[in-house]
Amino acid sequence: MIDSHCHLDFQAFDADRTQVLNHCLDIGITNIIIPGTQAKSWQALISLCKESPMLEFALGLHPYFLKHSKTDDLDTLSRLIAENPQLVAVGEIGLDFQADDLPKQALQQEFFIQQLQIAQQNSLPVIIHHRRSHNQIIRILKQQKFQFGGVIHAFSGSYQEAKNYLDLGFNLGFGGVITYPRASKTRETLRKIPLESVLLETDSPDMPISGRQGQRNSPEYLPEIVRHIAHIRGEEIDYIKQQTRKNTQRLFGLEGA
Repeated sequence: MIDSHCHLDFQAFDADRTQVLNHCLDIGITNIIIPGTQAKSWQALISLCKESPMLEFALGLHPYFLKHSKTDDLDTLSRLIAENPQLVAVGEIGLDFQADDLPKQALQQEFFIQQLQIAQQNSLPVIIHHRRSHNQIIRILKQQKFQFGGVIHAFSGSYQEAKNYLDLGFNLGFGGVITYPRASKTRETLRKIPLESVLLETDSPDMPISGRQGQRNSPEYLPEIVRHIAHIRGEEIDYIKQQTRKNTQRLFGLEGA
């Protein structure tokens, strides 16, 4: 299994990161992809991932943290991509229109477009964050004629929204949301799309699975997400593990692809 989206570099894991990684190996998790969120943490993220062959990294400016970002960070992003050929994607980038206290939509769109262009210039996929922004993201991807695909992280939406992304060559990441019975629309979408387009993720330490609300989420809970996906789709657990692993390896150019 591969956790395609986990913030293992966050402070929540400082006390037991090594133990978490060892347990992940014991339960069959071979790779964890850690997306960057802010320029100030990029170098530490790179250093962390060099310590373990399990860890892969992406770099990006998350829309939520753009109030701490500046345009010079985009130059730094381009430089670090050139200096680190093992980087697997540009991300976490995207648009978040959920709350009033977030950076203005125009600023978010400007940084999103520029990071898409950096990814395009470097032939890299992207890891996209979305909240109440599907239409705008799809419009921008089409306008930019983005050609290197990626994953729509923590996808929650209708089948038609999913199909719009699949038609653009994107994969969809599914995690804790689908463990909640109330997520009927997202579960139905997961049931209908090709498994070849599905990636596993936890978004740890956030997005806890059902029954663990209020607790730190962890990549160690990825098998529970797999079990829910198998139940929703009516497919074997081993098949889910094998196919989603292939999907993730293919998208990010990991060993075994």
